[in-house]
Amino acid sequence: MKFLIISFICLFASISSIAQNNFHLRSELHEELGPFYHGVASGDPTSDAVIIWTRVTPDPLPLPNELVEVNWEIATDLNMLDVVNSGTAYTSDARDYTVKIDVNGLVPYTCYYYKFDYAGISSLTGRTKTAPIDDIDSLRFAVVSCSDYAAGYFNAYASIVERDDIDAVIHLGDYLYEYTAVAGVDGRTVEPENEIISLSDYRTRHSHYKLDEDLRNLHQQFPIISVWDDHESANDSWKGGAQNHNSSTEGLWENRKSSSKQAYFEWMPIRQNTEDSLRLYREIQYGDLLNLYMCDTRLEGRDEQVGATSSEINDTNRRLLGEDQYNWLLEGLQNSSSRWNILGQQVMMAPLEVFGLVLNPDQWDGYPAERNRFYGDILSNNINNLVVLTGDIHTSWANNLPGENYDASTGSGSMGVEFVITSVTSVGFPFSLPNEIITAANPHIQWSNLDQRGYLLLDVNKDRVQADWMLCESVFSSNTDVSRAKSYFVNDGETFLNEISEASERDDEACVQAPIFDEDLSVFEIPENNIIMLGVYPNPFEKEITIQYNSVGTDKVKLIISTLEGKEMSSFDFAPKKGLNYLKIDGQPLIKGSYILKIVDSGGVLSKKIIRL
Repeated sequence: MKFLIISFICLFASISSIAQNNFHLRSELHEELGPFYHGVASGDPTSDAVIIWTRVTPDPLPLPNELVEVNWEIATDLNMLDVVNSGTAYTSDARDYTVKIDVNGLVPYTCYYYKFDYAGISSLTGRTKTAPIDDIDSLRFAVVSCSDYAAGYFNAYASIVERDDIDAVIHLGDYLYEYTAVAGVDGRTVEPENEIISLSDYRTRHSHYKLDEDLRNLHQQFPIISVWDDHESANDSWKGGAQNHNSSTEGLWENRKSSSKQAYFEWMPIRQNTEDSLRLYREIQYGDLLNLYMCDTRLEGRDEQVGATSSEINDTNRRLLGEDQYNWLLEGLQNSSSRWNILGQQVMMAPLEVFGLVLNPDQWDGYPAERNRFYGDILSNNINNLVVLTGDIHTSWANNLPGENYDASTGSGSMGVEFVITSVTSVGFPFSLPNEIITAANPHIQWSNLDQRGYLLLDVNKDRVQADWMLCESVFSSNTDVSRAKSYFVNDGETFLNEISEASERDDEACVQAPIFDEDLSVFEIPENNIIMLGVYPNPFEKEITIQYNSVGTDKVKLIISTLEGKEMSSFDFAPKKGLNYLKIDGQPLIKGSYILKIVDSGGVLSKKIIRL
């Protein structure tokens, strides 16, 4: 994406306004949704609590560290008449104006509706659902991973929103991608244009993703239980670095990792650990039917990847989970009283080899000692009904988990089963192989699909866990044509997969869906201003500052920078394009201190205090 360079006075070396398309391709800022342009979300349900989330965009943006008051309420009915809890939250630029509430005192396995209010303006109404506490017969989840914005439309998300039989959505990572922007499908591209490295970069990328219509609708309708993979920080990340990180040009990895984590916890409806606010792994219990262990195979304890033929690959000291997380997981599995133990994690656990050679040492194949240790602990502790959910690889797989004495003809000797979920949009293998070739080299693999994108429907009852792979017709156009490609199940007390020709079924009273925003039917009040300022990143700043704003298509806009006393330092006129815009300013010529940045159009004046460090 090119920049429009505007020169003026000698105060600024350059000002760059990204050539903006209007992002009508399911990623558009709707003025009617202001100041809650990014919608609402919920997540991490327990039997008596759930996280609710939003992002408020005050108009005008407050001063740095100035608190913004946001009210919230949660009710049992869509009309918000039976309010069961409410309160006031405060946010600021210190958390990028995101709001996250851990609402407690709720009733198990119950639908709730929630919304936020700022300055008398309400957000969309969100729908969520708590987890059961005791006996429960069945549950159903949609499982997703790897949503590269530029690679296509989020049709998997749109298809899930059309369902009324989902208790929660499980996201296994790569919720976003860190790469430099490219012109993707139908011109879909991301902001900021650069590879994201700083805190403001990660915040801006999260902001951009959550303006996508399909993702906004998904968050509005279902609680989400998420973990990161590598691209929320950098490709092939581990605890001490990443393949896509160059310390000599991109700074310390610890700084980048910390920034990516902070932005993730700000922008996702995830419950934070009271002892370590940036610790991702956690357990969520769904009554006596299942325990869900959400693991971090990336940033918590992973040692650096080595080559497939490296002599270090079998080093017994190499870790994927890290000691603390491994012990937490094992203790949870040992003490579990639930029927099913389900692991939500990132990289394929089952072996994947060709001619006896490991194909991808970034997954558990690159850490065989850790896998053998885990299998040994499964056996020695009599841990039953293990189901592993995996993302990352952008393809679909149904796997047994072969132990040392695995018998492919009967499935005996398997430690459990693994359902690998394809991507929402991210590109899969550059080639296709017949399933027979794959299974001949890997007899524990029951089925694979290397071509299609989509999601997994996970149906859990007391007798079995069934996975239905729901695959999209295409991600290159906006549609929700999804069909079931394959189904496998594992029986209670068994450790191997069986194929089934019928889709799973569930007869359950659905929660009434919250109204989805429709711009053609909207009765929301439209702000008077033609320009809406979404954010200024970073602030304070050292060199460059980026203004994220939306325009309804005014012909002429003036930007003014002045001192706090009102002395105008510089001003210039420009014509923004309709839709989402990003304006980059080189502020190095400014001396250190505080200034007022103003955007003036026919609808009024937007102002923001900026600080040059």
